[in-house]
Amino acid sequence: MNSTYDVLIIGAGIAGCAIATGLAKQGRRVVVLERSLREPDRIAGEILQPGGIAALSKLGLDDCVEGIGATPMEGYHFHWTGEQASFWFCPLSSGDGGPAVKPTGRSFHHGKFVTKLRAAVAREPNVTLLQATAVELLRDERTGGIVGAVGSREGGSSTEYRASLTILSDGSASNFRAQFTHLRPQSHSRFWGLELEASLPKPNYAHGILGHGLPIFMYQIGPHKIRMFIDIPNTAYRRLGSTDAVRAYLRERVIPTVPACMQASLTKAIETGRLRSMPNSWLPSTRTKAPGLIMLGDSANMRHPATGAGMTVALKDAVLLTELLDPSRVASLGDTNAVTNAVGKFHWKRKRHSAPLNIVAEGMYAVFVADDTTSAVIQHGLIRYIQGGEENFAMPGWLMGGVVESPLLLLYHFFKVAIYSNKLRLCESTWVGLPVVIFQSLLTICAAVSMIWRPVIGELQL
Repeated sequence: MNSTYDVLIIGAGIAGCAIATGLAKQGRRVVVLERSLREPDRIAGEILQPGGIAALSKLGLDDCVEGIGATPMEGYHFHWTGEQASFWFCPLSSGDGGPAVKPTGRSFHHGKFVTKLRAAVAREPNVTLLQATAVELLRDERTGGIVGAVGSREGGSSTEYRASLTILSDGSASNFRAQFTHLRPQSHSRFWGLELEASLPKPNYAHGILGHGLPIFMYQIGPHKIRMFIDIPNTAYRRLGSTDAVRAYLRERVIPTVPACMQASLTKAIETGRLRSMPNSWLPSTRTKAPGLIMLGDSANMRHPATGAGMTVALKDAVLLTELLDPSRVASLGDTNAVTNAVGKFHWKRKRHSAPLNIVAEGMYAVFVADDTTSAVIQHGLIRYIQGGEENFAMPGWLMGGVVESPLLLLYHFFKVAIYSNKLRLCESTWVGLPVVIFQSLLTICAAVSMIWRPVIGELQL
């Protein structure tokens, strides 16, 4: 049995569902192959930034965050060695003269959100959603271009699904990525996740606990459900050697650092809860060279999950790609030259929204995880900078939330915080200690550069 479509999408996760909906609404005939259509049971992909909510709305999928117990996320609250600081997503004018609107994100159980997305995709008349595993990509013998895939369905039957365009969105553990890029996901730590029956000290805010060597992140996934992530370097886990040892490690190192109101709930979760982990991966995006193929979502680009930006990047990518492949621009997806041109534009245009989110995720994690004296200066400066109020954090908040898209503005504010940190250190020093502080200030700037050097270079990949 052979089946022919305009678009074949491998993977019905966030990116796959989003792009399937966008292209189907344009009249493209789409088939989506997903290995399992059961509700996913994952601890990743539970924060959708305000920019992701806006992208979801553009795709006509904004109702997918309703009815799943989603909690508003208004900003971030940080705990640092006895100090606290909050920033929120400040109201932003739409530019049309209307009133300023306060952006808000959402946090929720990943599986419930994906299930709603799949249900929405299945309702699209131009979409065929199938439970099938893509086992092989089909190539044109003459050009080497991708012309579809072989899908294996339950019972062992195989079908060739041919399409003018194949979109690879099969996630972080993509089976096909290695065929199209020399880059591999890099991971130096893992998130260890627990679910707590508790309330956050500041409701509707994601929380970060810094300054103790182990960054801890918390957010609501229900009215009385909290997701907690503890970042443990791979080297530390290798020394621990087992999940039981990790539990003991959490009892010793983590419980004393969380707010007192959460310690009993955390103790119970460590003792009796389900402790799961996932790698914190980084993968810069590269332009897909194979004709007839586009990679999307985590199969193409990953960043540290500390800021919860992954789904927002994927949804914004889907919006942009839908616009670039609009029939008014690309009448037929069988027009290889037109599609190749659109893919080239997509690779560079997406950097306007992906670069700030990728860089801030890697940069913030580097600030959070470091426990040396130089990095402590930046941590202290960041907390004090946020405490300065909306004048300081409005634009960084919009950038982190995917509301404003500007890589240069992000770099400006990142180094503004580094310089502010040095200013605080200089003001606190004595004349006798001034030479040492000046030297430390130079080290602080060097540290700031090193924190974002890798993701910046990654964004310049061809």
